[in-house]
Amino acid sequence: MSYIDGFVLAVPTANKDQFIAHSRLGDSVFMELGATRILECWGDDVPDGKLTDFRRAVQATADETVVFSWIEWPDKTTRDAGMARLDDLVKTDDRFNPEKNPVPFDGKRMIYGGFAPVVTLGE
Repeated sequence: MSYIDGFVLAVPTANKDQFIAHSRLGDSVFMELGATRILECWGDDVPDGKLTDFRRAVQATADETVVFSWIEWPDKTTRDAGMARLDDLVKTDDRFNPEKNPVPFDGKRMIYGGFAPVVTLGE
């Protein structure tokens, strides 16, 4: 069964094109490590909640847009093996070099986690 890594982050709205370029380059690594699908979704209908919401979760400011992303893996075993290999790649692969592919957001406010699907409809 597939396995999902999910992410929510705040990106300065002015950095949208830079974020897309950064993601295209960096996400290619996850595909090489066995991911089957990656979606980077730019928020366009992210309402304020009464108790909590996506914006508050990542402390987004008025000039930032919430991004919701996920990486789909064929299974948790493939994901864990890929992530183990990623540790070494981060140190050696230029796609993770901040001088060559600068991160266009504050990674300290990103929230993420791994998820095992329990209901799947479609595809």
